[in-house]
Amino acid sequence: MLSTLASFASVMTTIGYILLALLVLMLTITIHELGHYTFGKIFKFKINEFSIGFGKAIYSHKCKSGETFSIRLIPLGGYCAFAGEDEDTKDVEGAFNTKPPWQRIIVQLGGVLFNFLSAIIFCFILLIGFGYDIPKIDHVGTQYEQQAVAEGRDIVQDGDIILEVNGTKISFASGNTFNKLISQYSVGDTFSLTVRRDGKEIVLDNVTKYYRMNQDGEYIDSSGHVIAIEDANSTGVLGVDKSSAYRYNFGEALLGCIPLAGGMAWQVLVFLGQLLIGQVGLSDIGGPITTISMMAEYTQTNFANLFVFLPFISVNLAVFNILPIPSLDGARIVFTVIEWVRGKPINRNVEAYIHFGGLCVLLAFVVVVDIYHLIV
Repeated sequence: MLSTLASFASVMTTIGYILLALLVLMLTITIHELGHYTFGKIFKFKINEFSIGFGKAIYSHKCKSGETFSIRLIPLGGYCAFAGEDEDTKDVEGAFNTKPPWQRIIVQLGGVLFNFLSAIIFCFILLIGFGYDIPKIDHVGTQYEQQAVAEGRDIVQDGDIILEVNGTKISFASGNTFNKLISQYSVGDTFSLTVRRDGKEIVLDNVTKYYRMNQDGEYIDSSGHVIAIEDANSTGVLGVDKSSAYRYNFGEALLGCIPLAGGMAWQVLVFLGQLLIGQVGLSDIGGPITTISMMAEYTQTNFANLFVFLPFISVNLAVFNILPIPSLDGARIVFTVIEWVRGKPINRNVEAYIHFGGLCVLLAFVVVVDIYHLIV
């Protein structure tokens, strides 16, 4: 009976985290559509509907202005529907295609802009609330302290904040994460560390990379699991038994949130470039279902991971939507620019077919990717 109750509680907990992950995804999508909506209102575009989700409406409210706000059954998207967006509509005041091209481009960019601005805000919350890229030493193993003293080596102390490795500043925005910088050295190698200790920056010139070991002298990974000696070199760190992310103060978070969001955007672009040249495959890509399950899994491990996903998904939406892929904002901007340069639009029906075809291909792609992850 107790076992059954425990299993039921575990299942309900997992469902709860899945729902939380779904809410996070929908929040970032809603922010995107809100960007289109906000700039549409500024320039007095005629908006037919603002919808959260796709499919059958489970809630709908029509305002006096004629706009409809809806919540729909399938919570994996949303849209802001403008009058005259995909057809020539001359007799409707404020129709999308009757507006100047520069106003349409701003409206089309609104979603990307709102996603990136929200990513900056989420990065600020992440840095000040949980920290991210700067490691803080919580506890140094006694055995390592004794070994370092015996060998005449420097060693980090409890409370140290590591800022640089061999003169290179630790920064996710520049791609220099602590793990990346430390992985360049083998166990037994010596290098320098710049740390903040008691409010002052000091340089430790003679730091050695040690194996991680338990009390029985067995090599362990960062989770404490026993590993083979050949794997110990990749997991060995500075004789630290426990560390955490340094939580930025207000000023540091304010200065760091924009570079962090920019660094995330750059990492997305690098990944897309690798995808184009075949350096990454289907196993490295995820659709909405894969994204939700991954968020739920990582959030259960550490709730702070939720606040990593928030800016990262926002940045992903911003970067992905600016790409010139049919049905996405980037392609719509391209068509608007072409119209602006030509002085007349490409046939609206042709454009509509192109966007519809692009949408079908995208939907088919994410379905295939999600099914692949479910099967493999």
